[in-house]
Amino acid sequence: MFIVCGEALMDVFATADTPTGTLLDARIGGSPLNVASGLARMGQPVAFCGALSTGFLGDRLARALQEEGVSLACAARVDAPTTLGLVGLDAQGVPSYAFYGQGCADRLLPLSALDRVPPDVQAVHFGSYAMVVEPVAATQRALAERVQGRALVAYDPNIRLNVEPDITRWQATLAWMLPRTQLLKVSDEDLARLCPGADADALAQQWLAAGVEAVVLTRGADGASGWTQAGRADVAGRPVAVADTVGAGDTFQAALLTGLAETDRLRPGALKHLLPDALRAWLDFAATAAAITCSRRGADLPRRAELPALDF
Repeated sequence: MFIVCGEALMDVFATADTPTGTLLDARIGGSPLNVASGLARMGQPVAFCGALSTGFLGDRLARALQEEGVSLACAARVDAPTTLGLVGLDAQGVPSYAFYGQGCADRLLPLSALDRVPPDVQAVHFGSYAMVVEPVAATQRALAERVQGRALVAYDPNIRLNVEPDITRWQATLAWMLPRTQLLKVSDEDLARLCPGADADALAQQWLAAGVEAVVLTRGADGASGWTQAGRADVAGRPVAVADTVGAGDTFQAALLTGLAETDRLRPGALKHLLPDALRAWLDFAATAAAITCSRRGADLPRRAELPALDF
């Protein structure tokens, strides 16, 4: 039913000094990996479409996806390293970041991998830096073109300037995706980077006019807003004891897509005239899911039994 495209990588944390160096803790990461795992936890059939290394870290990422119930039928294994995102803290606890991804597996998804995408796929999610680095970006654009008119396309820019610091590349990708996307989710932080000083209402109307059927803006603890041709809806943030916010946006996206699956809206055209009351119920479901993730350490996304029934 779902295909999730993009990167799977290792976030590597410096945890302590040793007599001969530094102790490192590598953890499974990548926004698309989180979305795919979240969909599987919410009971949705999903396949990951990305490239994984043939090395031991690639094996670990593949095993993690399979353990969550994510199919690797559309994935490729390539003889290249796994991307590493290094996170360290200085004496004052201020984090520093280093990213090692040039020439790594997640950037090398071949066009031939698209031959394994089933023709009856109902929805495809794109997002994060794999949409702006080559050659994987070209492969993903080709898939977006192939599924036009027969599958719902979802897009979350999920900007990572430590990977691609040129914001114009992210802006160009958004412009290309607008007429090819039915569900566009963007965080307030990303919105400020993409369109500094712009009014959210005005932008949403521009994006709807460009072809997007539903625009969703997340604001962290301040909730979320959504727009369709039928109007706007807003939901407040959920009061929760926050452990951290890792994976919250990915959870929100997985829950939005789950909501569409459960209400038989996984098709182009189904969101265009979604009424404000229905839009509010949909956003509320996703906000509830994201709050659960925030209450737990790391990207520990909720399972379907932890979420309320949905009817919109």
